Amino acid sequence: MKTLFQKFMGESRYWWAILLVGILMVICGFAYWFWPVAGYAVASQIFGWLLILVGVVQLCQAAGPNAGKGWGWWLAGGIIDMFIGFMMVRSVVVSEAVFPYFLALIFIFWGINALCASVQQNARRYWWLQLINGVLLTLIGFFFIEAGWLQDVAMTSFLTSLSFIYWGFSLAMLSYDMKPEPKE
Repeated sequence: MKTLFQKFMGESRYWWAILLVGILMVICGFAYWFWPVAGYAVASQIFGWLLILVGVVQLCQAAGPNAGKGWGWWLAGGIIDMFIGFMMVRSVVVSEAVFPYFLALIFIFWGINALCASVQQNARRYWWLQLINGVLLTLIGFFFIEAGWLQDVAMTSFLTSLSFIYWGFSLAMLSYDMKPEPKE
């Protein structure tokens, strides 16, 4: 099962960095869940800096020697995440106004990525879990579009905390699949 996954995302000796980013996202998600009064602006700034960090990790993965066939997804995701992250940390006012749309773009992109991965890996025994992950990520993206259109801060806050937690767990699980096999 791990061999089929390696063909899409590849192995990396930096798997621990992706695990660390996943753990940080889960912690930030729970912090935002329990302290929503901390503010919408703080969440958009934290998310912007996390996106920059995630983008750097993705670019390192795409440029690594064992990048695998799916290195283009890592490269595109890293560029998009870093661009959106820099836009969000540049201006608090802008980041508050467009926060739901940025999140929608990110989650729809990763949802499509997961859907493509599930189709490519349909020979795997549990390929349908990746399909479900793709559908859920895409739905979360469309919920963010709806929250932004309504300018519903409460809905965006709830979705943001839930998304941080879900995305963090997804990255943590992905990192273990990227861990290289020990050489004997």
